Amino acid sequence: MKLSQTVTYALKATLQLAQLRDDSPIPCSQLASQGAMPERFLLQILRSLVTQGILSSTRGVDGGYVLTRDADEISVLDVIEAIEGPLTHDVFSGEGLAKESRQKITEVLKSVAQTTRSQLESAKLSQLVRPIPAALQTDVAR
Repeated sequence: MKLSQTVTYALKATLQLAQLRDDSPIPCSQLASQGAMPERFLLQILRSLVTQGILSSTRGVDGGYVLTRDADEISVLDVIEAIEGPLTHDVFSGEGLAKESRQKITEVLKSVAQTTRSQLESAKLSQLVRPIPAALQTDVAR
């Protein structure tokens, strides 16, 4: 499975926010800088994550982005599907194959997609980060 650069950046940003475990909004510029991501591109990604309910945003000097739910309630699948849409098995047309072969391949791909969805759904953001000690969080959030 290959993830697009857009999904990769979305995961990096949401993992950064999950690691902070803080309700203080983090500016896009900080996420971009710390994650080595292009800020303008990241801003578009963050807007998509807000639209899909993964993040919320606050405007202004002290504005930025926060997770809408606890990191143990947001899965890798949630982030991927917020960017790419539903993960499905409908990637193979089977054009030119016999009906039986097409059906068998479709069954295999459907099974793979279901397994993949299940594994990505069980992988929560909180499981993928090591929390920053509370004493250090204020330094990181600046």
